[in-house]
Amino acid sequence: MTSALRKTLFVFTCFTLLLQPLSYAQQAADAQLPIIDYRSRFLPTVAERGMVVGPETLAAEIGTQILQQGGNAVDAAVATGFALAVTYPRAGNLGGGGFMLIHLADEGRETLIDYRETAPAAAGRDLYLNEDGEVDRMRMYFSHQSAGVPGTVAGLLYALEKYGTMSREAVLAPAITLAEKGQKVSFALNFEIGSRADRLRQNPEALRLFFHEDGSSYAIGETWKQPDLAWTLKQIAARGNEGFYQGEVAERIVAEMERGDGLISLQDLAGYRAVEREPVRGTFHEFEVVSTPPPSSGGIHIIQMLNILEGLPLAEAGHNSAAYLHYLAESMKRAYADRSQYLGDTDFVDVPLALLTSKDYAARQRATIDPAHATPSAEIRPGEKMKPESKDTTHYSIADAAGNVVSNTYTLNFSFGSHIAVPGTGMLLNNEMADFAAAPGVANAYGLVEGESNKIEGGKRPLSSMSPTLVLRDGKPWLATGSPGGSVIITTVLQTILNAMVFDMNIAAAAAGARVHHQWLPDTLRVEQGISPDTIRLLEGMGHQVEIGDRTLGRTQSILLQNGYLYGATDTRRPGGHVAGY
Repeated sequence: MTSALRKTLFVFTCFTLLLQPLSYAQQAADAQLPIIDYRSRFLPTVAERGMVVGPETLAAEIGTQILQQGGNAVDAAVATGFALAVTYPRAGNLGGGGFMLIHLADEGRETLIDYRETAPAAAGRDLYLNEDGEVDRMRMYFSHQSAGVPGTVAGLLYALEKYGTMSREAVLAPAITLAEKGQKVSFALNFEIGSRADRLRQNPEALRLFFHEDGSSYAIGETWKQPDLAWTLKQIAARGNEGFYQGEVAERIVAEMERGDGLISLQDLAGYRAVEREPVRGTFHEFEVVSTPPPSSGGIHIIQMLNILEGLPLAEAGHNSAAYLHYLAESMKRAYADRSQYLGDTDFVDVPLALLTSKDYAARQRATIDPAHATPSAEIRPGEKMKPESKDTTHYSIADAAGNVVSNTYTLNFSFGSHIAVPGTGMLLNNEMADFAAAPGVANAYGLVEGESNKIEGGKRPLSSMSPTLVLRDGKPWLATGSPGGSVIITTVLQTILNAMVFDMNIAAAAAGARVHHQWLPDTLRVEQGISPDTIRLLEGMGHQVEIGDRTLGRTQSILLQNGYLYGATDTRRPGGHVAGY
């Protein structure tokens, strides 16, 4: 065939396609999946059988290796969680806690494992008040008394024993090897330790663990070994929960508590239990949203905001237009106002979950929104229109070939927690006690105002914003996501799933879109760079107090499951994320 003839046939074919009905063109486009069309500036990573999307490369690859060895999504999630304790010390942990949301394909159901930390038995509501009745924030954030009883080990092992298929030894082996033999220090790890170096160096054990003997930082490309952490992981591999919550590891934790006037006792550790809970559920048009129940506020308020927004013209307004962002901000204000009063650990307080997530309540809240003017936060009260009742965290998402999906978020609270390490264990203490209301009505470290429902009580789990979330379509998992970010976690997840559900963005584009955040108090709409000056002026004209932030909002790790493929995206707002699929 001559070149001229080929060109003629090509033109004829293109002309013929142009004459076909639009539905035929769509069918032709669909037949080319998973090719990505040219409308998107951000592209996901595509795989067919299994995928792990996480904040750090080595741990994500370990999770995918577990899948390739025949493990399921839960096996991979547990292996990834323990590996992050080695490779991502700012938030990966043995000394923290979190939530694991699981879709079980064979059973066609979802469940949630709550392994949030608990307050030591000796903790009381006035723990952080000084003699003048004011909150001592340094004691609440950076002392031994800021640590709650850690739940990560119990939660990961509970998931493995009940829903996994592999042995403890098998899923912990990669993390142990990394800790023993060492890892090459990446740019991200060097940057993360360097950003908190001054405070880490104030604790002798953290100084020993994270720096050279002369106090200098490990350079990019150097090998960093963690033999003490390897020892702790071996205790867990050999003895399970007893290897961490009893025996020598527990004794070392308590010895450090006693040295620093901390509160965690051997009894607190031995008594810790992970809890399996029913997720919260809601609908948004044809989608079902499954998320995290109390003691996280995330799931309730994501569903509450979706209920409010469902009756508003979001698509017509246009993505990140002033009208769209106005609707988002107004829904956020109302949800965060309710969070301040009603949310807490349901083992201690009654949370009006059904009312907060009801369509009727959302309709009454939606009716208070003026489409042209911002409602001042001072005019929004918790429970308004409710009828009487009759920073640093990390997330990863995993999907396997059998259709199981895991969305897991866990944390030490601040980046590197309290910055206090337990000698001989290689682990950092969390500072999760700062998530309680030290003085009800006073803002916490993230500016969130909380009430009596979240007061400090021994054995209680502090209120959280962690929001591992699944979106189902036609009854099957369609999207798994979650984020770190303290108070902005909830709004980050909300906007990511809206981008996919309402605006049909691929998951990479959905993650990359500029975000906003409003948490009722202070009455400020925070916007990321990427929202246009014209849009900001329109929002200000509506009465919003707009603050252009110098920090990004959240960092999602997401998988979208569609047309037999897995589409993964790690949020580029922070360095070091990775999609590992096959």
